[in-house]
Amino acid sequence: MFGCLVAGRLVQTDAQQVASDKFVFTLPDYEKVNHVVVFMLGTVPFPVGMGGAVYFSFPDPAVGQVWQLLGFITNEKPSAIFRISGMKAGEGGAHPFGMMAVPQAPSVAQVGVSIESLDLLAQQTPVSTSAVSKVDSFTQFTQKMLESLYNFTSSFALSQSQMTPNPSEMFVPASSILKWYENFQRRMMQNPNFWKT
Repeated sequence: MFGCLVAGRLVQTDAQQVASDKFVFTLPDYEKVNHVVVFMLGTVPFPVGMGGAVYFSFPDPAVGQVWQLLGFITNEKPSAIFRISGMKAGEGGAHPFGMMAVPQAPSVAQVGVSIESLDLLAQQTPVSTSAVSKVDSFTQFTQKMLESLYNFTSSFALSQSQMTPNPSEMFVPASSILKWYENFQRRMMQNPNFWKT
């Protein structure tokens, strides 16, 4: 139902369902992460009149686990980018995750999605430090995804002298992936919805 992209390096689509209307992603080494993208996978929409409140939880030695409202996603706004760097202890407020068990490791945080009514979402105020990026979140997500694809495929790069003939393996030149990446980005800049046609 949901996905979470962590700073262009890790896409998670295996949220743990902790209640009928609550889902959690685990973020290892969250101190090294500046932004997270939370998005709907497009397989299951929210029920009519409902959306997802997005929360961030990190360990605070003084008060335990802190949950902070980042913002929300809906069927009409299926993705959002949130800044998690610079979150301050003690700024947590009321949250729907109760006293659920949390990872004990000091560098593990969580992103939670709570399915709530749109009326309730409209009344909530996210923490100010999570300011959602002004750039269209889909465009920014796509750019990060493209960068991740290029970086991932580049990690398997071999020079021609390193290649061993293997008739069952197909090799794609890294330059063709880079050219595709540049063309896709150019088309996104011209029309972010070009892929819909």
